[in-house]
Amino acid sequence: MKTSYGQRLEFGESISSVLSKYATFHGRAPRSEYWWWVLFTILVQAATGILDAALFDNYGLIAHHGARGFTPLSSLAGLAMLLPSLAVGARRFHDMGRSAWWLLIGLTGIGAFVIFFWFMARGDEGPNRYGRDPLDRRPV
Repeated sequence: MKTSYGQRLEFGESISSVLSKYATFHGRAPRSEYWWWVLFTILVQAATGILDAALFDNYGLIAHHGARGFTPLSSLAGLAMLLPSLAVGARRFHDMGRSAWWLLIGLTGIGAFVIFFWFMARGDEGPNRYGRDPLDRRPV
């Protein structure tokens, strides 16, 4: 479904957009695109976790109090989604008019909460120094 100005992207459109811009750190990403991507990564990690438990439960490499941790599918999925997650995070900061370097504060404990609340905020309406508004579907 095509969106009009000021609307949000749908789930499939968001995932397609993130994957088509797999390692693109320039441009902008609206909050709907970012949060749909977050939901997608959670669903993929849950599915691969279930598959790992079903397929590799008896072959744990790490045993701690009876818990085993051999998760090749979850690990591969996480690695595959790391770069597009960083890229969409950078584009999300650009949508708010901030530098992608702000992602580094996520490495601190409190910084992750700051990023969480910033990413819930609406991006700049109209063009900013990082490009045009990704939700503005009007002809150029």
